[in-house]
Amino acid sequence: MKKFTKYLLSATTILLTATVAQARDQIRIVGSSTVYPFATVVAEKFGITTKFKTPVVESTGSGGGLKIFCQGIGPSHVDITNSSRRIKGKEIKKCAENGITDITEVKIGYDGVVIANSKNTEQMNVDRKHVWLALGKNVMVNGKIIPNPHKTWKDVDPSLPNIKIEVLGPPPTSGTRDAFVELALQGGCKKFSSIEAMRKTDKKGFEELCHTIREDGAYIEAGENDNLIISKLEQNPKALGVFGYSFLDQNKDKIQGSIVEGNAPTFKNISSGKYPVSRSLYFYIKNAHVGKIPGISEYIAEFTSEKSFGTDGYLQEKGLIPSPDAERVEIRTNALGLSLAWLADFN
Repeated sequence: MKKFTKYLLSATTILLTATVAQARDQIRIVGSSTVYPFATVVAEKFGITTKFKTPVVESTGSGGGLKIFCQGIGPSHVDITNSSRRIKGKEIKKCAENGITDITEVKIGYDGVVIANSKNTEQMNVDRKHVWLALGKNVMVNGKIIPNPHKTWKDVDPSLPNIKIEVLGPPPTSGTRDAFVELALQGGCKKFSSIEAMRKTDKKGFEELCHTIREDGAYIEAGENDNLIISKLEQNPKALGVFGYSFLDQNKDKIQGSIVEGNAPTFKNISSGKYPVSRSLYFYIKNAHVGKIPGISEYIAEFTSEKSFGTDGYLQEKGLIPSPDAERVEIRTNALGLSLAWLADFN
């Protein structure tokens, strides 16, 4: 009986080991809500046109996705994370602490962060300085830094509408929020010469001043679902919303993007760099999973193909701004080769 039990336990152990080794035959992807629509389209086409299962794509926000991505290696951990900002040095370090040292960065193209409102109201025309004065926790008024006193856009600047400052936007875990803070708020904050000078003498104080959003109801965190923000803008024409250009592009019949420093958020202005609130979009690959989880190399090939992220590719139809031709060739080569060269930027 003991011998039989021993054999039974051994057989069970072998079965469990095999089950764990083959625990997953489907790619798992997390991350940015902005990159989510692009990754979903690629995943669906990949599932239809190859022998592999359609990858599971979840929208967790850029910061949330990178946190999940860096938790470990193995079938219980995700393979890829999408991000609407570049990974941070501290995130690379966190990954390394959990054994994830080989990561490949893939830049998929460009996107603009738009400040939009309902088409049933006046289109906004703002400077980034206006955005910081409207949404910063502490702002410059008459040469002094004080708690933000502005209640309406007209309080910020007489040329702006006399409507309550009410901006719906993403939470701190969102890459769109990070980009908005860095490009719009900081971009406006540093237009004050005394604050720009502060960056050299007190970097921490400069970032706290320029990056901190007020918490008195003028900025409303609306979660990672950008479609929900668009729905709320339809319900409240006096409010503004912050999200990626692709969502504006897909909802042009309902909403309009604000003109920022003379430039509308258009495909042409974003791709040329004229629109001042634009950024790169990425996904990151856990190289240790390539060859272990079926289909990762093939998914990378599909995403970086000309028919996908190229000029006139199907992702452009969804609102992605493609990278220049020569840059796409380099991106594709590095992605398929699982290049680690980009990590030198953080050494």
